[in-house]
Amino acid sequence: MLYYKTYIKDKEAPWITFIHGAGGSSTIWFKQIRYFRKDFNILLVDLRGHGKSQEDKWKKGDTFGHLAAEVIEVCDHLGIEKTHVIGMSLGTIVSQSLADRYPERVQSLVLGGAIIALDIRTKLLLWLGRTIKRIIPFMLLYKLFAYIIMPRKTHEESRLAFVNEAKKMSQKQFVKWFSLTKLINPYLSHLQVSTKKIPTIFIMGSEDYLFIPPVKKVAEENSNFKVEIIENCGHVCNIDQPDIFNDISKRFIMSHA
Repeated sequence: MLYYKTYIKDKEAPWITFIHGAGGSSTIWFKQIRYFRKDFNILLVDLRGHGKSQEDKWKKGDTFGHLAAEVIEVCDHLGIEKTHVIGMSLGTIVSQSLADRYPERVQSLVLGGAIIALDIRTKLLLWLGRTIKRIIPFMLLYKLFAYIIMPRKTHEESRLAFVNEAKKMSQKQFVKWFSLTKLINPYLSHLQVSTKKIPTIFIMGSEDYLFIPPVKKVAEENSNFKVEIIENCGHVCNIDQPDIFNDISKRFIMSHA
């Protein structure tokens, strides 16, 4: 089972499950825990091969759906029947996979720094990464991607948080996670259709230049999808602008409690 940690307010309080991105861990939510534990029960998980979760064996054909099933296994263990889900970066794909496979378990989705489509620049970067991922030390590749996605001085705290957590991963785990990027584009198109009945808000930093355009487009096409843009903020908006991120998230969750 995945490593998890809970903060319990009371038995009647609604649950929020936090899902980090690739290379991170549940520690990236340190600016959310104190704020949300006042009103909610909190579940933090370390995804497969991250943080304190054991390096589970990957099987051929494993997908984001299998990663979502591991989160549900923790929820079942804890008796959590329904939960709001807050995801960040690549964790938004795991979050939407939860809503896709287990819609009755997901009350709402808050997707920060959401990745819902890849433009030609991102596809080229991922192709390059998959080509050289077994040749060079994975931390060099990870740092390169971190600088491309979070390039500004104001993104430094976010960038360092993810880079420092990624150092705890093994090369093998990084390669396995990176291999999942081959599945992203067609799978993401499916997710935007299959999860459209789940109340969803996308929270994006105004400086998240790689991923904002497709988010705006999908929100325009689906009235059940909301989007909020945080000014002076990069990809990892829960760290760059935590107070605004927390307030937007809470208002949305409370409106779907």
